[in-house]
Amino acid sequence: MKNTRTESDTFGPIEVPVNALWGAQTARSLHFFAIGAQPMPLEVVHAMAWIKWAAALVNADLQLQTTGRAQAIADAAQQVALGDFDAEFPLSVWQTGSGTQSNMNVNEVIATLATRTLVLQGDKVAVHPNDDVNRGQSSNDVFPSAMHIAVALQVHRSLLPALAGLHAALQINAEAFASVIKIGRTHLQDATPLTLGQELGGYCAQLALCQRNLEFALHAIHTLAIGGTAVGTGLNTHPEFGRRVTQRLAQQLDLPLVQADNLFAAMAGHEALVALHGSLRMLAVALTKIGNDIRLMGSGPRAGLGELRLPQNEPGSSIMPGKVNPTQIEALTMVSAQVMGHDVAIGFAASQGQFELNVYKPLIALNALDSVRLLSDAMRSFTVHCVQGIEVNAPRMDALLQSSLMLVTALVPHLGYSRAAEIAKLALDKDLSLREAALSLATVTAEQFDNWVDARRMLAPDAEQKS
Repeated sequence: MKNTRTESDTFGPIEVPVNALWGAQTARSLHFFAIGAQPMPLEVVHAMAWIKWAAALVNADLQLQTTGRAQAIADAAQQVALGDFDAEFPLSVWQTGSGTQSNMNVNEVIATLATRTLVLQGDKVAVHPNDDVNRGQSSNDVFPSAMHIAVALQVHRSLLPALAGLHAALQINAEAFASVIKIGRTHLQDATPLTLGQELGGYCAQLALCQRNLEFALHAIHTLAIGGTAVGTGLNTHPEFGRRVTQRLAQQLDLPLVQADNLFAAMAGHEALVALHGSLRMLAVALTKIGNDIRLMGSGPRAGLGELRLPQNEPGSSIMPGKVNPTQIEALTMVSAQVMGHDVAIGFAASQGQFELNVYKPLIALNALDSVRLLSDAMRSFTVHCVQGIEVNAPRMDALLQSSLMLVTALVPHLGYSRAAEIAKLALDKDLSLREAALSLATVTAEQFDNWVDARRMLAPDAEQKS
């Protein structure tokens, strides 16, 4: 039995696997773009299918397509959008920069499925991937619209909930450890004290800022290029097509989608995705800082800071028995590094648009979606397997606090900077406590030192300093 069938496009006949739902243009792409192992992200495929679904229904509403044919296309497109035929989208992401081959892959699969439905209904005219499924559209407006839809869905449904979960877990710890006093550190050197709750509260504020930035950047992602067709003029489509397609998509996907005010910019430039990914980079920066702080506080268990006890999830060494490593933080910071790298690639790719089209679209989509997925997964893992299980090593934290020379800062309002520095220097040089050094210099009495050098009174502005 022959395992291929012959399909044709404007370049002529080509063999296609006999059971494949796709046709000639997909087959050509598989032949000419056998590059790498990264397929076009299914999120983009599904988003394109949703666009085909909405386009078919709008074409019927505008009487540009018969109701029966449009409904068959819409039903097939919805099946694709819901992931029922994911195996039919084998194309490499490293293809034409407009995403045309993947748009045609979607068109061909939907056309085949819709044709099968119509044949059962007695319609003998095959659904055409260009004339019917792609009616009123171009790859140049479909693909950037799909990029925005795919990213928006993942940010709303995955990233923002994961970020909220991490923020909530840190906030719970901040409240639980609100009264735990620890030594502060600047330049990785001892500084004045604060509470662990205050420190963790700072992390929460960092994440809240990242969330606000992401939510602001999403406004531009919610705008779609659909309706611009080839270069932004809307040639070969109805004046109402783009707006109506966007409205249907907004209702179906529960997203605040609108048609872009300027379709030329929406197709030729990708500043919206640059800004959104800049917010992801910002989040990666904050996560790296937070993760590294927690890793340092949990270092040890005996030769490090040892202020925190991190969850022990798995053995840490194949040679050192009993060793446990901060692996969740390592994964989180590796993900963050990858996101920062993606940001460089996206920025360069977005800068390479010429005239009416940017032809680095698949790269931008691939990296943006990968960043969203990685950050979402890493934050959830970090929350569940690290943050929620953090414990305080209170004796170690208090010992480091009491031995810190920077508690001497509390003496500055009473003795002046120079005399306080003299006490700190003597304590360091002679391996004395601050109290021993201060008393040996006869600069304060024991009662004064005990009253003035109190970590609990160093956690906020001093009411006595008011004029």
